[in-house]
Amino acid sequence: MGRPEAEALQETVRFAREAEALGYHRFWLSEHHSVPGVAGSAPTVLAAAVAAATDRIRVGTGGVMLPNHRPLVVAEQFGVLASLFPGRIDMGLGRSVGFTDGIRRALGTEKDAAEDFGAQLAELTGYFTGTQTAHPQVHARPAEGLTVPAFVLATGAGAEIAAEAGLALVIGDVRGRDALLRAIDRYRTGFRPSALWERPYVVVSATVAVAATTEEARRLLLPEAWAMAYSRTRGVFPPLEPAEDVLAREATMTPRERELYEAAQRGHVHGTEAEVRTALNDLFTATAADELLVTTSTYDRAAQLDSYRRLAGVAGLDGGVGPATVA
Repeated sequence: MGRPEAEALQETVRFAREAEALGYHRFWLSEHHSVPGVAGSAPTVLAAAVAAATDRIRVGTGGVMLPNHRPLVVAEQFGVLASLFPGRIDMGLGRSVGFTDGIRRALGTEKDAAEDFGAQLAELTGYFTGTQTAHPQVHARPAEGLTVPAFVLATGAGAEIAAEAGLALVIGDVRGRDALLRAIDRYRTGFRPSALWERPYVVVSATVAVAATTEEARRLLLPEAWAMAYSRTRGVFPPLEPAEDVLAREATMTPRERELYEAAQRGHVHGTEAEVRTALNDLFTATAADELLVTTSTYDRAAQLDSYRRLAGVAGLDGGVGPATVA
């Protein structure tokens, strides 16, 4: 977005206060490395800043990419967070690796690092329960004995891994509604109760934009859609641009750019309050989800905050369709 990274991080903390005031249940921070326009490279550090600046909202990660880290260090970090902010910390975990070969080398990982995700999860959760066997006589302080809700961000086989580990599932409608429902069914069918979750818990992730008109809401999603198309054709994720600049690009997009640009807009929920309420009610009915994880990434920060205010009236403060999390 062309703004200082320090300003973006400080604004994230201010935004968390707004989310808390609006009644959102959780506020999660993501992990990205060497991505232009994205300063969130250390979600546990940023989570500490957000938790310190808020009073009630749960704070977590969406998520820590476990292949990039040693499970012991992750357990220690969340143990510290949970000790400083009791009852307010969530541990969201993903299995993605770096965006490019160079980033993966800098992180000390390879493309196939995600294949060990199940074993990494077992080791990590074992540090909390004191049952890990990968490194006998090693204990994570102060994590051991603490209960920190753990969530698996599902990509690929993530639903099955979450079920086997007995953890909550976070899954998005990225491959179509039918694929989403099949993955949720596999998760619920294969779920094994654990010390962290006694029953299946499904969080559906969705990109949601709410505005006074349907077209205004759609425009909120265009900067991210173009950034996705750009990254897929050039290997670099660019800073977000104003919606007006993206609209001006539409006439000169290559066929491949256009295809990716339009694909990046599918499966999102956008519209007026009434339209979004209907769409989210349909989503909750179809999935029987326990919770909705909301992402609204755009260039216009004021419009973004207004979208979250409007969504709070649909899915939060008025006892609407279900509990919501800001990511």
